Amino acid sequence: MMRAPEKLIFLPGVGGNPAFWRPVADALPQPAAHVLLGWPWFGAASPADLPATGARDMQDLVAATTVHMDRPCALIAQSMGGVVALLAALERPEWLTHLVLVATSGGVPIDDLHPEDWRPGFLQSNPAFPQWLADVRLDLSARLPSVQAPSLLLWGDADAISPTAVGQRLSGLLPHSQMHVLAGGGHDLAVAHAGAVAAHIAGHLQGAAQRPKA
Repeated sequence: MMRAPEKLIFLPGVGGNPAFWRPVADALPQPAAHVLLGWPWFGAASPADLPATGARDMQDLVAATTVHMDRPCALIAQSMGGVVALLAALERPEWLTHLVLVATSGGVPIDDLHPEDWRPGFLQSNPAFPQWLADVRLDLSARLPSVQAPSLLLWGDADAISPTAVGQRLSGLLPHSQMHVLAGGGHDLAVAHAGAVAAHIAGHLQGAAQRPKA
């Protein structure tokens, strides 16, 4: 029987704002503790296991997430946060009950799907953003089939940064996944369509585990 999460851990995208997920979190009916993480370059406080200067690499962000995975929990992640969530899921599967991924590459190659490159404009507008993160290239394709938690993938059909083909690629790699596409949704899906996103997540957290794909 699938466990109910006792904690919901929300991971933002590259902006790092811990309030990004607040509208969705406030709309969820589940009686679980909420942890809204933020990334150091936004000004969020760094956990004790991070260096005083903030995150040095992706593993530091994973450590900032897994430190909260101390009981049955769900990871709910947007964009770059989805990469961190999947790395955390691979590292601490024993506590993961559910996974929710929104508009993320998930750490798999997507250049052939021709996404819009967000990096030049974002780096210019956000000088505190670490260059190392803009340069990260991961390929988790071979590891994702080992993720056993039921996974919900939410995409918008108007997202140029993470086209729906990206979600379809991830869904094909995650053995217990389902994907929903929201009409008119862009990369800010979780903010612009918070009510619909919360409804999908609530159903996912309450629903039965997905059967493995053939």
